[in-house]
Amino acid sequence: MKGSNKLFYLLLFLMFISCKKEINNTTKQSEIRDRYFNLERIGWKSRVHIQTVDDIAFAATEVPIQYYLLKVLGKENVEVVDSLYEENKRERVLEFTFQQNEEKDLLTKDFTGMDYTDAVKYMSFGLEKDFYVVTSKKDTIVCSGVTFERNYKIAPYQRVLLFFSGIDPNEKIQLVYNDYLFRKGILKFMFKDPNTQIAL
Repeated sequence: MKGSNKLFYLLLFLMFISCKKEINNTTKQSEIRDRYFNLERIGWKSRVHIQTVDDIAFAATEVPIQYYLLKVLGKENVEVVDSLYEENKRERVLEFTFQQNEEKDLLTKDFTGMDYTDAVKYMSFGLEKDFYVVTSKKDTIVCSGVTFERNYKIAPYQRVLLFFSGIDPNEKIQLVYNDYLFRKGILKFMFKDPNTQIAL
């Protein structure tokens, strides 16, 4: 009789632990969903900084890593998304857009001084060296990669994605662009609020 009581209490204890884990997992998923919902509600790309030099607008936008993770992986398993974010939270992705005021194609010789094909090659392979980030601790982080989004003259702008590594997620950053392509000089874009503080 005593042996069956011990077995009963052991099973009851194991059931209690199992239920507690399930409640914790549900609570964690709910917290993550709320955080991502708040990010989506206030706008994933809410930090846009625009500078216009002559007739060209340069726009820099900080995009949270979670945006891309959710876009690729979907919203079904937010714990996986959150886990991948934790592994990559020292990465920063910035969208950078070039647009002429009259919506002319900026890659023509009129704006770049080079052949169209060479301008496309520069956007694809040479632009990386023109960007760097300065942190609030005065560290300089070089651009680790650029992806040129070809729009084949459909959209009135040119856009690149800039990748930076090794930046504390709570760090305020300043993007510096030394414009060799359009010869407009050095442009600076200050991002004051780190991504992790968006959640309301």
